[in-house]
Amino acid sequence: MAIESINVAGNDNGSKKRRCGCTKQDFLPEPSFQSCETYLKALSNTRSRLKDRLLARSTDDAELHEMRGRSGHEMKKTLNWWDMIWFGIGAVMGSGIFVLTGEAARNHAGPAVVVSYLISGITALLSVLCYTEFCIELPVAGGSFTYIRVELGDFVAYVAAGNILFEYVVGGASVARSWTSYLATLFNKDPASFRFHVSSISEGYNYLDPIAVAISVVICVAACTSTKMSSRFNSIATVVHLVVLLFILIAGLTKANPQHFSPFAPNGIRGILKATSILFFAYVGFDGVATLGEEVKNPGRDIPIGLIGSMSVVIILYCLLSATLIFMQPYDQIDVDAPFTLAFQAVGLKWANYIVAIGALKGMTTVLLANILGQARYFTHIARTHMAPPFLAAINQKTGTPVNATIIMTVFNSIVGFFTSLDVLANLLSLATLFIFSLVALALLVRRYYVRGETKCSDRNKLIGFLVLIVGSSIATAATWAAGNNGWIGFAVTVPIWFLATLGLKMTVKEAKKPKLWGVPLMPWIPSASIAVNVFIMASIDSASYIRFGIWTLLLLVYYVFIALHASYDAAKDATDTTSAATDTNLELGGVSQVNH
Repeated sequence: MAIESINVAGNDNGSKKRRCGCTKQDFLPEPSFQSCETYLKALSNTRSRLKDRLLARSTDDAELHEMRGRSGHEMKKTLNWWDMIWFGIGAVMGSGIFVLTGEAARNHAGPAVVVSYLISGITALLSVLCYTEFCIELPVAGGSFTYIRVELGDFVAYVAAGNILFEYVVGGASVARSWTSYLATLFNKDPASFRFHVSSISEGYNYLDPIAVAISVVICVAACTSTKMSSRFNSIATVVHLVVLLFILIAGLTKANPQHFSPFAPNGIRGILKATSILFFAYVGFDGVATLGEEVKNPGRDIPIGLIGSMSVVIILYCLLSATLIFMQPYDQIDVDAPFTLAFQAVGLKWANYIVAIGALKGMTTVLLANILGQARYFTHIARTHMAPPFLAAINQKTGTPVNATIIMTVFNSIVGFFTSLDVLANLLSLATLFIFSLVALALLVRRYYVRGETKCSDRNKLIGFLVLIVGSSIATAATWAAGNNGWIGFAVTVPIWFLATLGLKMTVKEAKKPKLWGVPLMPWIPSASIAVNVFIMASIDSASYIRFGIWTLLLLVYYVFIALHASYDAAKDATDTTSAATDTNLELGGVSQVNH
């Protein structure tokens, strides 16, 4: 593997050489890891270093300049608003509409699944708005990791990023294996027929999937070659997908029966909201598009048009497709696993199955592309902070893409996708995405209402109090819902607390920072609502996901205490020393100039 070697501080004094192979210096170049003595000394200072880094917040200037400099070369700014719209649609519109709609309609919402898609879409749009403001102000590869690091500190950002990367790997592997399944159905084969069964391997890992690896490698090559080329491929594939979806709409509506919409909501509001929590995951993926901010030509114009425009298109299409499904078939006859395929069979359009399979394959291909682009850029910026091996921060001089990080993440995706069944992967997905969305909304509130050295202590204390009430009431509302009783007494307490806390923040705390180019409207209501709905949806997730989240976070903490803490501490100290030296030099030069004058 070709490794782009970069120095710790990211300045021009370090060597930058391209060579093959890996050495310890590529993984752990920091002073704390140069010998056993230095490492033991670093471990003995763990408490003081933890205290230093726990609440350490980065700055906009550091993320936009110093961190980028650590990659050795710049990413190429080749994307415009048109590219961002197509990336947004391609990243979100995968196979979710073909899979999740069946369960949501048949088991929960009935024909009101259209309302559930609308509510979950608006919920996702709240998060999109928060991401958009951050992405314009901080157009760097780190996405949510950067936003949280600047406002909530290194440690929270590390935990958040570690979890989102895990879900990116699991999600990428899951989509790659689903790609194989849909390819098999396209050839009238059983979904597992293109996999190899090895009886000597444990159940759940014994159906080997070389096609999942092959499609992952193809996507990796495209992502490494050029972001602009990836954008063109994504645009073409997404246009094909939209044509397929348009066909589904037209063909399905020719068999429409309006009577299928009665009764509209057989399970009432609880059924609609339960379906909303399921369908929300059909909208995720836009967070990966936000990591492309560093490659956008005009962030102030292109990012809001791209992110908000693409999500608006997706919401409309999802609502139309779900309505078409209900028009074709009564909700209690919809198949949970293959709703559109069997609905077309039921109305005598069996040949349409092939169109549905093609649409799903295309959707999963662009989701895979957006997934690996997002993974690599997350990992690149994490490596710039030295919380991950710094060789992963390197940007290839010729392609302007993070080749090292892209290859490494593809290897992880391929290993997991080659062995692990879809059932196992499905049980690992979900929680971290909502956790990140909540943290980004919280970070936006902190960004708008607190500036160190400028915000009064009284305003800071009120901000902390209101944020505690907003988060606490959101958790209480979600817990009341999860308890499952039909009473509304709990909501009559928790919802007004959330409302009054948000209103109090609006009325009594002065905004400390205004966005320079574009800002979320209706502050603080939109980020506060985003926190509330994300936490609410988290209440619908199974306990196994929380256990997985806890175990993985514990492993992340072990790595942080023994490796990441000391590596990031050394990098931060080196950067501080470099800045101080530059300041002293400027002062000396200024003094000499005055004397000569």
